[in-house]
Amino acid sequence: MKLSQILTYPNQLTLIRMMFLPFIVIKLVEGHYSSALILFVLAGLSDGLDGLLARALKQQTTLGQYLDPIADKLLLSTVFLVLSILHKIPWKFTVLVFSRDISILAASAVLYAIAGLRDFRPSIFGKANTFAQVAAVFFVLLLQVKPEPWIVIARLTFLRAVFFFTIISALHYVLLVGQRLHTSPQQSAGASAGRSG
Repeated sequence: MKLSQILTYPNQLTLIRMMFLPFIVIKLVEGHYSSALILFVLAGLSDGLDGLLARALKQQTTLGQYLDPIADKLLLSTVFLVLSILHKIPWKFTVLVFSRDISILAASAVLYAIAGLRDFRPSIFGKANTFAQVAAVFFVLLLQVKPEPWIVIARLTFLRAVFFFTIISALHYVLLVGQRLHTSPQQSAGASAGRSG
């Protein structure tokens, strides 16, 4: 891996976002929800900013394509887990989120090992699921800071959205994997035929 990939501004921003995680967890465990909310919002803003920087500065790297979703999953999965331990998010949502992420990670590793497939860019449903998770955590934390009826409704709405998009994105991923496995042998056969010709 080239050092230049790590030193790009978008990738440095992604690494900084990962550094927010322990401080968010500490604030949650201490019951300082307003501080946790501020740190979580800053982490979310850095997520959007690193993508904009990558496109604006033409610094899109292979490392960034892997690092960005890893940072997102690490942040969201950990916060979901801690909030469930603190009884702020029902366990069924956290179990679903973890089950999907672990399954996709395991499937990706197997597909890379067996078929050499490495293109696992998030689908539209995966992006919608990430947005729903971010919004759900935001409103769960906001509810601890400012308990108002409309925030209760927003929290429940986005938690249900997480439930829906987690299932839909997982099913869509299975379909995509099937398609890629189907086309991969054909591409390999075509390449072999081209070399022999």
